[in-house]
Amino acid sequence: MNSPTTGAGYGMALQRKPKGATRLENSAGLSIDKNRLLWGALSLLILVLLSQLFVGSPSKVADDAQSLFPDPLLTATTQISWDAVTEGQVRTPDKAPLQWNDVTVRRGDNLSLIFNRAGFSDRDVFEVTSNDNTRALRKIFPGQLIGFAANEEHQLVAVRHIESSLKQTVYSKIDDAFLSEVIVREPQVRQRTVALTIESSLFLAGDRADLSANIIMELASILGGVIDFALDPRKGDDIIILFEEHFLDGEKISDGNILATSYTTSRRAVDAYRYTDSQNVTGYYDGDGVSMRKAFLKAPLDFTRVSSSFNPNRLHPIYKTKRPHRGTDYAAPRGTPVYAAGDGRVVEAGYSRSNGNYLFIQHGEGFKTHYLHLNKKRVARGDRVKQGQVIGTVGSTGAATGPHLHYEFLVNGVHRNPRTVHKILPKAKSLPESEIALFKDAIRQPFQRLASMKNSGSMMGAE
Repeated sequence: MNSPTTGAGYGMALQRKPKGATRLENSAGLSIDKNRLLWGALSLLILVLLSQLFVGSPSKVADDAQSLFPDPLLTATTQISWDAVTEGQVRTPDKAPLQWNDVTVRRGDNLSLIFNRAGFSDRDVFEVTSNDNTRALRKIFPGQLIGFAANEEHQLVAVRHIESSLKQTVYSKIDDAFLSEVIVREPQVRQRTVALTIESSLFLAGDRADLSANIIMELASILGGVIDFALDPRKGDDIIILFEEHFLDGEKISDGNILATSYTTSRRAVDAYRYTDSQNVTGYYDGDGVSMRKAFLKAPLDFTRVSSSFNPNRLHPIYKTKRPHRGTDYAAPRGTPVYAAGDGRVVEAGYSRSNGNYLFIQHGEGFKTHYLHLNKKRVARGDRVKQGQVIGTVGSTGAATGPHLHYEFLVNGVHRNPRTVHKILPKAKSLPESEIALFKDAIRQPFQRLASMKNSGSMMGAE
């Protein structure tokens, strides 16, 4: 019979362990696992805290990395500010654009009057113009604009001086001081070719071709040494002008320089080209490089008629006596500009009963010109004058029957006929031989433009 402690079929005895001992052993293992988990959690927490302390949070690291680069929105806003300044509007990022109150400069104005009209005081004038870089604001001229911008407390924060559509200066208040910034815009330059035919006068022909008075006067100045515009123009004379025009924002704002011109009569043709030489001196020359600037203008004013020529046996219209007429009378409307015939110095300027307002100009050693019956004199005795400079205006002062200029030309103290004296005057200067090749190359394109217009044989308003 088998023993109760011996399992059948087994070669060894199985012993039964007490249940209490088994439960105590499992409880100790669980306690050890809890302790390990607690220490693991504490260790992990400490590691996280240390990483936060020495490394920083991911969001902070990202913020620091981002701070190394400019904020695109801020950059864009700053660019908007500069763009606004270019257009004449000062703007601060995140602030509304300034509201400008522009005041037109009048004749006789000064800054005090202008500031007062805009509602600001002389104290404001002092604050704006007290710095070295803001004193230029004192140089103002009629027709220009002075703009004012104020804050909500009506305190002046900016002033702008608009000299033209191409240039303005903005004076902005920064840290209790006004600082200036000059803003210049560059126009688009286009070339225009105009051909016209004289019917009665150069001025009327130019007006029909929609040429400005400035271009017509510049043309007369360029050709004034070789053409007397009081007598030479004849009906049927052809003129071609190649000149520049300035555009801003698609609109024409002004005329530029005349680049080339051609004046053709029944007897001769005169071409002139603008050229800047290697010494940076700009002038007008014919196709062979001979200067168009002569020692003296053939006439001291434009668009007139000769009412009385040089005549040693003329009967005086007022005194009714036979008195030599030692000059040329140019009839012209009162106020017509009178030019200095050549470079020189004013040796006499005054008034007499017979001459009215008069000017005498000495040109070098042997030449002198007289200008009589002026309405107003624009120069004084001792002044230096340049050829073509306005020295006075046509009038009828003194013994004159109507508005005209009496013009005399003296050579070594002897009166000469102003209309023929050019034959004995010094010849015009030519470009040096070393400059001719450069000159020919520079005028090639204008020369071709003029030739094309001449060969077309038809008049065109613009090309």
